[in-house]
Amino acid sequence: MRTLTFVVGTGRSGSTALSGIVNAHPDVLSLNELLSSVQSRGFPEGLLTGAGFWRLLADPNPLFERMIRSGAPMPEFVYTRRPGRFSTATTGIPALSLMVLPHLTDDPDGLFDELEKAVRGWPARTAAGHYEALFGLLCARFGSSAVVERSGYSSDRVPLLRRTFPQARFVHLFRDGPDCALSMSRHTGYRLIFLMREILARTGAERVEELTGEQVRSLPPELSRLLADRFDPALVLDRELPVAGFAALWSEIVVRGVAHLGGVPAPMRTTLAYEDLLDRPREELARLAAFIGVEPLPRWLDAGAARLDAGRRGASLRLPPAELAALREGCAAGERALAEGRG
Repeated sequence: MRTLTFVVGTGRSGSTALSGIVNAHPDVLSLNELLSSVQSRGFPEGLLTGAGFWRLLADPNPLFERMIRSGAPMPEFVYTRRPGRFSTATTGIPALSLMVLPHLTDDPDGLFDELEKAVRGWPARTAAGHYEALFGLLCARFGSSAVVERSGYSSDRVPLLRRTFPQARFVHLFRDGPDCALSMSRHTGYRLIFLMREILARTGAERVEELTGEQVRSLPPELSRLLADRFDPALVLDRELPVAGFAALWSEIVVRGVAHLGGVPAPMRTTLAYEDLLDRPREELARLAAFIGVEPLPRWLDAGAARLDAGRRGASLRLPPAELAALREGCAAGERALAEGRG
């Protein structure tokens, strides 16, 4: 592995399309949603055996399993669309298998077995050491020299990633605020995030996992039922949620993300606006390739430009004027932070 780059941001910013483009480069190992898959449990302190590290990668993600079990999966769950031998109803779907491995191969179960055989026998070392060994193993497996990890809703992880991987590079991917907030309001995962934030605000808890029984009982039924092992998907998918609330969520994430990235040395970070990618795809992809540390191959640039859908731009402009005005007001703080960060 020559370089390690994390693409961070709010999500719903063209990041899934970018992962596909990056994955098409022959020198890049594209790790799609690895951070989202392992979440905070994936970076424990101290030494881990190979078997212990493998459990972090292989144990199912509890929240994602609950979403699948409840009939409210996210579209990013690739494995559920092309299922193999694992399922939520029987074995549980390994965290690594849900989104990461199907992005790399048409045989995610085979790659899972291959990795398990190698990783379980590794000596004890830090989580960072294990991840670097995993990246090296996958680079050798796929003939890659650069690693790019991309997860949505990831900018708050920048401080952790800086501590864990001091040499890592960061790309801040973002999109027009109102368009991004509108996209969030229609996405299962962000609707659930919105509702979980409401639960925390009502109870005063810092994390959903720390809620007491008394706090859960104090919630309205339509919120408390979301905490069950299986919930009615209509509680997430059909409930009316204020679009302006997603604008405020977008701004909060962006403001914090810009602040986090401000602590990264300038040569180790860059920005990428989704709208710039649509307007100047070859130029922006070439700049991204140079930052990652790979060649901007002409065929790759052509294929990448062809994958971008300019029709997704400006969706918020089709909203009623009052809704659009509320979105713009809610996004104003984030837009200012982005302008200052780029300046």
